[in-house]
Amino acid sequence: MSFSGEIKKELAGRIGESRHCRLAELSAIIVFAGKISALNGGISFRPESGNPMLKEKFARLVSLLFSIDREWETLQGDDVFQILEGVKLWDRQRGCFLNTETADGLLIQQSCCKRAYIRGAFLSSGSVSDPGKAYHFEIVCRTAAQSAQLQHAINSFDIDARIVPRKKNQVVYVKEGAHIVDLLNVMEAHTALMNLENVRIVKEMRNSVNRQVNCETANISKIVNAAVRQIEDIRLIQKNKGIESLPEHLKEIALLRLAYPDAPLKELGMYLNPPVGKSGVNHRLRRISEIAEKMGE
Repeated sequence: MSFSGEIKKELAGRIGESRHCRLAELSAIIVFAGKISALNGGISFRPESGNPMLKEKFARLVSLLFSIDREWETLQGDDVFQILEGVKLWDRQRGCFLNTETADGLLIQQSCCKRAYIRGAFLSSGSVSDPGKAYHFEIVCRTAAQSAQLQHAINSFDIDARIVPRKKNQVVYVKEGAHIVDLLNVMEAHTALMNLENVRIVKEMRNSVNRQVNCETANISKIVNAAVRQIEDIRLIQKNKGIESLPEHLKEIALLRLAYPDAPLKELGMYLNPPVGKSGVNHRLRRISEIAEKMGE
């Protein structure tokens, strides 16, 4: 099962404790995954998603809220009116739709209801990429109004949700791994949250090790290149005037560099008597380089 599937499976089994939270989640499922239209003096109300977990969640919510025990596809007549009126999408007295694009603002005023609404939206049309490859959370919305309402609900939890158009839809998405973790917590997908955190920890450790190895490799390369240049300078002096022509303190370090071509500066300094620090060795080798440079002119 994909990571998205695991999250949806977990969320499908989570039911809000209060009636208002259940209504908020049911409203999200209806506007994100349902198709509502007037038909022969009645209302056609069908799911557009074939997700069996979503249909099961819808049936459980409808049963708990309205004591209606029927499959989504078989709903008709007064049952449909009762459900749509309950989530404030239908006005029975006026006989008209109040809205079919977004949830009623009254249903998602409280923080707990926003959580339920986001959970229902994700179950209906959301997905999360494999965290081992990339961090990407998205929910596909049908209209700009729907995406704006969802973005506002997510952002209320200090999560940076953004909107991008995709063909005829609007997609609300989150890219930051830490924000996706926060969003899973908002939806109360705690098992998926822990799984994602484990993946993030492993990835961070690997990245840290890679950075350290790259840094050490760069340092080693720098040391080797410097040593090669120093030996070339010493060989040039040896060929033209001889190492004996150098002052005693420079001759000493030149011979040590030839004897220990791979040794770092600190180690070379330890071989001197008395020992000299890294900066002192570096200064002497620079003087040798200057002498060699004048010979090459």
